[in-house]
Parts: sequence; structure tokens; C-alpha cells
Amino acid sequence: MSSLPPAPPPELPPVLPAAAPVPAHQPPPEVRAAPWSRAALLALILLAAAGLLSSVMLWQRLSAIQEQLARQSADTGANAIEARALARQAQDVARDTAARQVVMESRLSEVALQRTQLEELMQSLSRSRDENLLVDIESALRLAQQQTQLTGSPEPLLAALGTADQRLARAAQPRLARLRASIARDIQRIKSAAVTDVPGLLARVDDIVRQVDELPVANAVPARALNESPRRDAAPSAGSWWVRWRDAVLEDARALVRVSRIDQPEAVLLAPEQAFFLRENLKLKLLNVRLSLLSRQTDAARADVLAATSALNKYFDPASRRTQAVATQMQQVQAQLRSAELPRVDETLAAIATAAAGK
Repeated sequence: MSSLPPAPPPELPPVLPAAAPVPAHQPPPEVRAAPWSRAALLALILLAAAGLLSSVMLWQRLSAIQEQLARQSADTGANAIEARALARQAQDVARDTAARQVVMESRLSEVALQRTQLEELMQSLSRSRDENLLVDIESALRLAQQQTQLTGSPEPLLAALGTADQRLARAAQPRLARLRASIARDIQRIKSAAVTDVPGLLARVDDIVRQVDELPVANAVPARALNESPRRDAAPSAGSWWVRWRDAVLEDARALVRVSRIDQPEAVLLAPEQAFFLRENLKLKLLNVRLSLLSRQTDAARADVLAATSALNKYFDPASRRTQAVATQMQQVQAQLRSAELPRVDETLAAIATAAAGK
């Protein structure tokens, strides 16, 4: 604590010079100087009191300032101690947080690695499932294409394409959408393609083969001539016996000679025993038509049908209803034979190869 500066000493009244001797009739000098000395003393006392009072007040003020400074110092010290404690606590929390952050980062890296491995595993499983699906679809389509080539009917190929589209729809893979579009285009193209109905033609040819044995040859005896005699014998007898004998003789005479028109002379020269071989040759031509249809040789089948039709018109009775029905069926077979190429699914197979390559 700093001390106050000492108060200045009070001013003394100036010393008057020695007065000259006064005459006897004037009053004494101490009697005239007393009022002034009392006033100076009073002023000096007041001044001293004021200085003392100001010194006391200044001292009190300084004491209050010192107390306030002491309290502020104590508060500052307490705040400093508390700040150091908080700083130490903050450092501990920061170290703990840093340690936890390191642990969390390590765990996060482990979780990220596990997630990456899981995603790769799921993608691998998805790719393997999609690859198996694509392999199954491709095998089914190739097998259906072989069946279409064997049977000549597009139905196996259409069924395989429909099944493949349903399986792709259940898989719900966006990358297989292009494959579904290719399948839809192939289905539309196959449905709009003109394909020979090979199963129907084969059934019609088999029906013709079954009817060949019942076809009458051109030089055969009419069936009505053979059936008239039993009907006549079965009729009740009328007239005398010589009438019956006469009718029988006349009927036998009529049977000996038969007049008919034959445009092909080869049919007349054909012996009745050779009719069996004629029918077998016609069956062989029709079987050749069947084999040509199965082997997709449309031109050969058409040529065999023409040869069978020519043999039918040359050696068999054109007036017979059975011959006319077989000829009509031959014409229908000839009209249904087309040289159109069987449908293929090359676009779908190319889309399957692209999807399997992961593009």
C-alpha cells in the first residue's frame, strides 16, 4: 500500500517589521494586532481540518479500492483455478473423444469392408442366378428351335418364348429388359410369318395313304355289275323256267363284253394282278412326300405330290367318288406346300449372349 504525501505545513503570517516608536497617546500595538492573529489562526485551523478531513476521506477511498482489488484478485484466482480445472477436464474429454473417434473409425472401416464384401457376394449371387436363368432360357430356346425344325410347326418355339418371358418377368432385373423386348419382337415376327402346317399336311397324307387300297383302277369291273346278279337271284321267281334261263344267258353274255372309255392306254394294258403293286407304288410316293416334309425338302415333296397325282389320274377310275376325293386332297396338299423359311430366334439369342457378357 502506498503512503500519502505529507501535507504541506500551514502558512505562517508574515513577520511585520519593527514599528517605530509611537507616541504616548496611541494604544499599544498588541491590542491592534489581536483580531488579525485570531482570524489567521482560525483559517489555519480550518485549513488543517479540511486537509485532515480530505486525508481521511482519501484514506477510506483507498481502503475501499484496496478491498475491491483484493476481492477481484480473489475472484480472478478462483476463476483461474476453475478455468484450469475445466481446461483439464476438457483435455480429458478431448482425449477420450479422440480415442472413441479412433475406435469408431476403425469399426466404421470394418463395417464398410463388410458391406463391400456383402454387396460383392450379393452381386455374385445375383449374377450367378441371372447366368443360370440365361443358360436355361438359351437351352430351352435352342431345343424348341430344333423341335420346330423337326415338326415344321412354330408352336414349340412360341411356347418356349412365352415361358422365357414369364421367367424374366418374375426375375424383375432391369438389365434384362432388353432381352424381354427382343423376345416380344421375335414372338410377333413368328406369329406373323407364313409357315407350312407340316403336322396338318402329314395327317392329310396319312389319310390319303389309308384310302389308296380302296381306289378302283381304270380297267376294273364295275361294282354294280357284280352286285346285280345276287339281287336278281334274291328276287322272287316269275314266269316259267325257260324265261329265267334266257335272262341268265343274256346276263352272262353282257358280262363277257364291257364297253368303256379309257383315255390312258396303259390302264387297259395293266393286268388285274398288278393293281396291288400299283397301289403300293402310289403309297411309296406318298410316303416320300411325308419324308420330304419331315426333312424340310419342300421342292421334293411338291414333286412327289405331282407324281402321285399323275399316277392317280392315269391308272385309277376318274369317275369314282373315292378317286375324286383323293384327287381333291392331293390338290389341297399341293396348295398348302410352301417354301417359306422356318422362323428363327437369332435376335433373342444375341440378346442373351449380350446379357450374359454383362453389357
